[in-house]
Amino acid sequence: MLNRVKVVICGKDYMLQTEEPPSYVYGLGKMLEKKINELTRANSSISQYSAAVMVALSSLDDLNKTQSNLDNVREQAKEYVDEAGKSRIERDAAVKENEALRAKIDQLEKEIKTLKDNKK
Repeated sequence: MLNRVKVVICGKDYMLQTEEPPSYVYGLGKMLEKKINELTRANSSISQYSAAVMVALSSLDDLNKTQSNLDNVREQAKEYVDEAGKSRIERDAAVKENEALRAKIDQLEKEIKTLKDNKK
């Protein structure tokens, strides 16, 4: 369901349709307005429009860097999962080998006991 949300950014009304909750959209509007105001206060010759473009570019830069970092984390996680899978396979093989060796030891001990019993 789409929510119609009116946000005011730097004195201008914007009517948005979004699936996000209104409180979330209001928060985004406040953050955007704050960043625009920070830029215009820091440089009085910059217009709100130019500040908005700079904030948009900065936000896109942050988004791209975050996406790249997320891709790296996903790749690392995939590598860890692959390593864990290989380790599990190796562990299972070692457990089976251990069980087989224990069974062989039990068999040999029985044979030794039988041989000792036959010598008596």
